[in-house]
Amino acid sequence: MQPVPSRFLIKLARKCLNHPKVPFTNGDALLDLSKDYIFTNLCHMDGQESFAEIRICWNSNGIGLQASVNGKKQATEGDHTRPRSSDGITLWIDTRDSRNSHRATRYCHQFHFLASGGGPDKEDPCFVQSKIHRALQDAPLCNSNEIMFRCKNEPGGYLIESFLPSQVLTGYDPDNCPRLGICIQVHDRELGNQIYDSTLDFPFSEDPSLWSQLILASNEDKEKNPKKKPVEISNDKTERSARKTKN
Repeated sequence: MQPVPSRFLIKLARKCLNHPKVPFTNGDALLDLSKDYIFTNLCHMDGQESFAEIRICWNSNGIGLQASVNGKKQATEGDHTRPRSSDGITLWIDTRDSRNSHRATRYCHQFHFLASGGGPDKEDPCFVQSKIHRALQDAPLCNSNEIMFRCKNEPGGYLIESFLPSQVLTGYDPDNCPRLGICIQVHDRELGNQIYDSTLDFPFSEDPSLWSQLILASNEDKEKNPKKKPVEISNDKTERSARKTKN
């Protein structure tokens, strides 16, 4: 085990593209995000196994999360009273990106999307919001009925889709605060943990200063900022030598 995760040595900021049409109200898919919305996974830098793919989008109405988990041989297990010990995903969002504080504010949220753990037999997918430990002030707890959430079992894993409406994200203001703090943990009793962008050795679940940054960007950014041609760096000695040979 290394004392400091490799990802701590760089300042991580990921671009999140706008998707104005989600959530879909008809059909089986809630988001159906393309590869353009993949949340880049750098867990291999710290020796973590990668068994999940996360995709994220945003619009003025809220934030969408899509997660696919693969490689499972066992059935999902869960308990809504112990969400981070269940098979699923935990998402932390700070709508004001206050990463200079080691303790959460009322703008910091903790959401759990579980593949199982709900219902009378604790076998149904479920959504849970919980308070952040040691927070200076708690974010309001939402009504689970406000959250659009779907979980589909697939061969060797499951697919989770959810849309968090703006009314459950205290302080959500894309126009004036387009940079959010974000942390994601995929936890699975069989496969282990896949954490963006920390390790279990650090208190990322309660310390916003350990979260990375999510930039709410427009899909037009690529067109507005085309890739620049690489700048050729010349060596004066080489140029003089070339001119002398030519002459």
